[in-house]
Formats: sequence, C-alpha cells, structure tokens
Amino acid sequence: MSAPVTLYTTGWCPFCMRAKALLQRKGVAFTEIDVESRRELRQEMIERSGRRSVPQVFIGDHHVGGSDELVALDASGELDRMLAPPAGATPDLQTETTATRN
Repeated sequence: MSAPVTLYTTGWCPFCMRAKALLQRKGVAFTEIDVESRRELRQEMIERSGRRSVPQVFIGDHHVGGSDELVALDASGELDRMLAPPAGATPDLQTETTATRN
C-alpha cells in the first residue's frame, strides 16, 4: 500500500482544484481537509507545514508543498516514485476514491 495523500484545501481555491485534478487524473486516493471555516484544522495545517496558504500537500508525513511543487514533482517523474508502493507491497485497490474531512 502506498503512503496516504492528504490535501489541506478551501472550496474556492483554484490552486487546490489544480492539485486535486492532478491526483484524480493519476488515480490517486487522497484525503481532503477543508480548512476554510475550521480554525483548528487550519492551525493543524500550519503546524504541519509551516505555511498558511492552501493547498498544502502531504504524502505520508512528507510535506510536498503546494500546487506548484506537486506539478513540478509530476513533471520530473518524482511524484510517481513517491506514490509507488514499497517493493513487495500489495497494490492498493482503492485508487480512485477521495475522503473529505471538514
């Protein structure tokens, strides 16, 4: 199983939509945490990432950054490596679902 992907977002952010669309095109399951109206979730995002802007993307505990960093990782091929399950792991059967935590 590959590392879980988490996105901190807001509903109106075009960069958040760009990051989600990229992951959806790749068939990557992710958890979306909407920080727009939940101060405690925004604070959690700031503490984890050190940043206040959205989106903030994590693969497992690794902070990827925002949408631009995610796109750059994809363009370089590094994103696929980061998302790949460890050698010998069983493939994840839920590749196209998303969960939302608000």
